[in-house]
Amino acid sequence: MSLVGLALGSVVKARARELGFDRVAIGPAEPPEHGDALEAWLDAGYAGTMSYLARGRADRLDPARLLPGCRSVVAVAMSYNVAPDSGEDNEWRSVSRYARGRDYHDVIRPRLVELGDFIRTAAGAASRVAVDTSAVLERDLAARAGLGWVGKNTNLLTPSLGSYFFIGIVLTTAALPFDQREPDRCGTCTACLDACPTRAFVAPYVLDARRCISYLTIEHRGDIAGELAEQIGEWVFGCDVCQEVCPWNRKAPPAAEPALRPRPDLIAVDPLELLGLSDEEFRRRFRGTALWRTRRRGLLRNAALILGHRGDPAALPALRRALDDPQPVIREAAQWAIARITQTATATR
Repeated sequence: MSLVGLALGSVVKARARELGFDRVAIGPAEPPEHGDALEAWLDAGYAGTMSYLARGRADRLDPARLLPGCRSVVAVAMSYNVAPDSGEDNEWRSVSRYARGRDYHDVIRPRLVELGDFIRTAAGAASRVAVDTSAVLERDLAARAGLGWVGKNTNLLTPSLGSYFFIGIVLTTAALPFDQREPDRCGTCTACLDACPTRAFVAPYVLDARRCISYLTIEHRGDIAGELAEQIGEWVFGCDVCQEVCPWNRKAPPAAEPALRPRPDLIAVDPLELLGLSDEEFRRRFRGTALWRTRRRGLLRNAALILGHRGDPAALPALRRALDDPQPVIREAAQWAIARITQTATATR
């Protein structure tokens, strides 16, 4: 690598930090190392109803399909961790940490575009950005670049940030110097695997999304039945259990980006209140946040399941009203919750 290339790598990293990214690493834009594992994972059905993953299979296995001639990957991290003892975890216990502020796509993507434009101007190179909406294996490319290592819970981990961070990718045709990889520092620890309420990990580093609470409460559009409905617990959107028990997250610093901090108007997301939201109220309250992804039907389905899990008869009037909701998935969840509360009340008499 020439001195010019080394200097370019340094200024690209400096610009990334100026844009608010907490960590940056550069690696090769080669086919992902775990492409075979992705294919086996898809073929095993572990993606559940996320059919878009299979549709973009070929693109995910070769970054050059998205940006012909790409040679380098600039991988960045932006923390969304909450401050210790802030009380935010108590207020937001039912919503995954990453979704408590502004939609991260709206926060990160414009900065990635700006970083790509900077590389284009500095090196006369083309670029393309991705924030988990393009057919790119962001985590695999980021690990290869040295941004972190893939933990047993399939999240990317770094010593400085733990796992509470978003990944952004800039593919570029510029020849940049590559960083060293991070070694796998999970060791013999299995805390994340042992803590999963639904036993969603088939093996270390292998997640069956069909049993993952994050998948069930966000990506899955249909009914959640049987034991999985019981195991949703208090999660109305996402799940952080496998991250909460990870030793690398114990000393992770709080996020510096204000836009990712919990929105004051959304604090204390109450399942009983959610169950009464109209379409317009849902749009007004959650537009511009990650919770928008579930749409009203998904969020209210989840709220009904939580109320059933709690077993409080005081929720029965709201659940009975939900039996008339135009969305079948909400009606089914309300029916399940009513049956569970009734059964619990009968058993305790």
